[in-house]
Amino acid sequence: MELCWCLLFSLIVSAVAVPIDRTKKKDENQIKPDSTDTGLYYDRYLREVIDVLETDTHFREKLQTADVEDIKSGKLSTELDLVSHHIRTRLDELKRQEVSRLRMLIRAKMDAEQGENVQIDHLNLLKQIEHLDPKNSHTFEARDLELLIRAATKDLENYDQAHHEEFKRYEMLKEHERREYLKTLDGEKRQMEEARFKELKQKHKEHPKVNVPGSRDQLKEVWEETDGLDPNEFDPKTFFKLHDTNSDGVLDEQELEALFTKELEKVYDPKNEEDDMMEMEEERLRMREHVMNEVDTNKDRLVSLEEFLKSTEKKEFLQPEEWETLDETQIYTEEELRQYEKELSQQETELNLKVEQLRKEQEDLQRRQDELDAQKKEYQQALLQMEQKKSQQKAEAPPSGPEGQLKFQPPEARADVQAPVNEPAQVQPEVETLDRAPGHRVDQPAVPGHDTQPGENRPDGAVPQ
Repeated sequence: MELCWCLLFSLIVSAVAVPIDRTKKKDENQIKPDSTDTGLYYDRYLREVIDVLETDTHFREKLQTADVEDIKSGKLSTELDLVSHHIRTRLDELKRQEVSRLRMLIRAKMDAEQGENVQIDHLNLLKQIEHLDPKNSHTFEARDLELLIRAATKDLENYDQAHHEEFKRYEMLKEHERREYLKTLDGEKRQMEEARFKELKQKHKEHPKVNVPGSRDQLKEVWEETDGLDPNEFDPKTFFKLHDTNSDGVLDEQELEALFTKELEKVYDPKNEEDDMMEMEEERLRMREHVMNEVDTNKDRLVSLEEFLKSTEKKEFLQPEEWETLDETQIYTEEELRQYEKELSQQETELNLKVEQLRKEQEDLQRRQDELDAQKKEYQQALLQMEQKKSQQKAEAPPSGPEGQLKFQPPEARADVQAPVNEPAQVQPEVETLDRAPGHRVDQPAVPGHDTQPGENRPDGAVPQ
């Protein structure tokens, strides 16, 4: 990143330090890796806006001549109206995506706190967000750039203090858990554990002397051990250019923190039980703050060559006071620890209440599930009984013919039915199906004794001559 962008967002690229391996030769054609995450909830949006604006020639030229305070205050945002159309179009798209993302976050948060059936006024909630203009959710205007720069500057200036507070709570939690653990031990085991704790603490303090960050002794040690140069030939200007790794003419906070690696290695080793790597990062932050307070005279969170050379002329550079490491510093007081433990107790109480509420809800859901299972079982049993009843009725039904119809049995063939007594048998008349003589009605039955046609109803079937 060039100087103009370092001035604009120096806080962004240096919020968190990453040690640099100087044993590797710098490759000018190497692709620049992504900067360390700032920790801001709008970090991605911020970086994407920077990347888009960085491609506009006019805007870059204005940045090179801009004053640092004008940049931080947002004055430079008025130049946004002069950027090319495709740049504005891309910025509009980025803003719409960010507004959509924020709405999703708001919705998720409200659902988690109040349940899903809740009406949300997204516009009213977006007004509480400071890094964009929520009144216009479709286009990226000069107001959006101004708000973005102001918000990033303010938030990242408070980053160090927020990190210190987080570390303090981390240390208090460690001590609280240690004391709670001791309460679970009997007298002899408690004494053994306390003795072991003191031994580890004392072992951690037994390390080589740590040079004051930014002092002549500290820089000469880097010059000799990291750069591999003769300590008697130490030259501040050459040192500055060696450690300006991106050749932008300034040392940002990330480049400064890389200078403290050798000092930190004197105190912290990840292989040692007594060394806490969280403490090492806090120590790195303290060292960087110390150098910035001593060297960064214009408070732009960057060290220019001029500022660096002037700092080498100070008495503190040649004869600094002894550096106190974290193990020699009181991070919190007993009063702060008691207050923190009180907060933990309140949180534990609230958590237990929520657990109890969830337990009751679980029991209620289980009861409802049991009722549904019982109803389902009753339904299945009723259905099974109906199927069994149908099968039984089918088995008891009379046998059927080949075509599935009941066979006909005449009354005399049935044992349980007696034929009528003294009643003449009924003879069904036969219907002649042969051809009749002309004029004879086919539908009239032949009756015995009635005149018939010749040859009809004769026993021998003969026709009279």
